[in-house]
Amino acid sequence: MLTYAMRSRPGDRDYNEDTIRMQENGATQIFLLADGLGGCGHGEMASSTAVDSVAKRFLWDDPAGENFLPDAMEGAQNAVSTVKEKYPEMKKMSTTLVILRISGGFAQWIHIGDSRLYLFRKNRVVFQTLDHSVPQMLVNMGEIRPDEIRHHPDRNRLLRTIGSAWTDQPYELSEKIPLQKGEAFLLASDGFWEYIEEKDMCRTLAESKNVAGWIERMTTIVEENGRSADMDNYSAVCVWLV
Repeated sequence: MLTYAMRSRPGDRDYNEDTIRMQENGATQIFLLADGLGGCGHGEMASSTAVDSVAKRFLWDDPAGENFLPDAMEGAQNAVSTVKEKYPEMKKMSTTLVILRISGGFAQWIHIGDSRLYLFRKNRVVFQTLDHSVPQMLVNMGEIRPDEIRHHPDRNRLLRTIGSAWTDQPYELSEKIPLQKGEAFLLASDGFWEYIEEKDMCRTLAESKNVAGWIERMTTIVEENGRSADMDNYSAVCVWLV
């Protein structure tokens, strides 16, 4: 059985430019999280446009099909680009996007930007998506450690997003993995994962009796660590296989 909980808050900002969504079509479920960039509400337009595009495709396309996730990402890019062309004042807007699909006893995900997906087994992180950002590039080059990403001065400089120019395939698509009882997934915007370390994600997972308790415990840590830090919008989607 699958259970989930979602949370999205503006932090200390005037606008919440994150968008989260869960949707079902038959035996297939998708969970979406997008973190818009652009400010003054333009980021909200970017993230909601991307998520709406995927959600609409989910209703008419084959949601369990092999090409659904790449096609959904391409469709989101086209939708955001169309809005940018129509409204010149939004020409700088873009968004991250991460999609988790659960179907037929398998999970698969796709992402672009620095919104992350974590997979937990036995209360441990066994997989984490890699950010499309300048600090992640520096990690790949061996110039900084992974734990230095959170507070790196260039942490907000993204190399790939929905809405930026694409010269090749900029997104990352996972293989299908068979679901196991007791697994958990976390989709998180950078405003969320910046203020909670992986060890605390795992500890709160082990301490929680249900998915609602887990997201509540993590949110408490995020808010405590982000106090007086001019917090960005922060969003999370938690999924449990029980």
